[in-house]
Amino acid sequence: MSRARVARRIVTAAAYGGGGVGLLGGAAAGLLLTEVRLAKRVVGGSGDVPPRADGRYGSAFAHQGDEPPLRLGFLGDSTAAGQGVRRARETPGALLASGLAAVAERPVRLVNVARPGARSDDLARQVDLLLGVAPARPPQVTGASGLPEPVRPRPPEAVPPDVAVLMIGANDVTHRMPLSTSVRLLSDAVRRLREAGVEVVVGTCPDLGSVEPVYQPLRWLARRASRQLAAAQTIAVVELGGRTVSLGDLLGPEFEARPRELFGPDNFHPSAEGYATAAMAVLPTLCASLGLWPEADERPDARRGEGFLPVDQAAAEAVAEGGTEVTPAQPGAAHRARWALLKRRRRRPLDAPGSGDADRDAPHVEGSSALG
Repeated sequence: MSRARVARRIVTAAAYGGGGVGLLGGAAAGLLLTEVRLAKRVVGGSGDVPPRADGRYGSAFAHQGDEPPLRLGFLGDSTAAGQGVRRARETPGALLASGLAAVAERPVRLVNVARPGARSDDLARQVDLLLGVAPARPPQVTGASGLPEPVRPRPPEAVPPDVAVLMIGANDVTHRMPLSTSVRLLSDAVRRLREAGVEVVVGTCPDLGSVEPVYQPLRWLARRASRQLAAAQTIAVVELGGRTVSLGDLLGPEFEARPRELFGPDNFHPSAEGYATAAMAVLPTLCASLGLWPEADERPDARRGEGFLPVDQAAAEAVAEGGTEVTPAQPGAAHRARWALLKRRRRRPLDAPGSGDADRDAPHVEGSSALG
């Protein structure tokens, strides 16, 4: 069965509550569990608390106009939180906030509600935090250290962000959450954000087959499951009016070729350079979602394999190449997108005048997590 058809089956199961696509039989599941135990001896888990990067970026642009800061929300798991690096400026949220400020020539206020160890069933709580809705009873989420992560307080007087970036899915695969359940939970989060007027960019599930110390057949199974989930995430998000960027292949060949540079000390989370690589892939889509990317670059380039495709096919193709964007063919259309625009955007450096201000490494200030 083609990847596009499998992804569509997962999305359909998510919408109608079906069981989705089964990956493993009994014998294969037993073999997988054995491989998992072996891998855990080699792949470390970091219990470090990610640096808090919330705050204002691009202060060099603060006096260039009367426009208020753009508001950027970040949701997801340890990758979105920036686990594995020590400095706030090295986290993906800070990198993208700095890049967005440089392109927009406006300050950007970042609020990151991502949590290490989070799976897609934590997205509802994170959306509550971002939109200023108090959850009835926040769930405990277990971090990489095996201990419950502290519950983050709700931002006071929260205002919906202009754009939100989500990175989720790796823990769904490693904890064997049904792919259809994972997609349904992501769809619910994206729908709520879109209904609140928020532009949404999703970095789809990374290719877990790129984790260096993991051997076959676990590597193959992890790659298959993560790519199936990434394709299904793409279909679901685009049909709700969001945009996706494939992180799978981006964290594949490059990470396999230079694992010592792009993986962190725990052999699982990206290093500072790895996060920068992922951020450079997401930045053009983030800017385009707000109408800030150069208009000439928004036209499809057939020489790079860009163009309009059925959304299922676009999702399948995007999984095969990191940094590939999939967006609705008709952004803002009231009906579900059946066609999508596939873009293979050029990666551009994040460093730009005005983006590297001291805000990034400043300690968190009380109240600075409130959007607006």
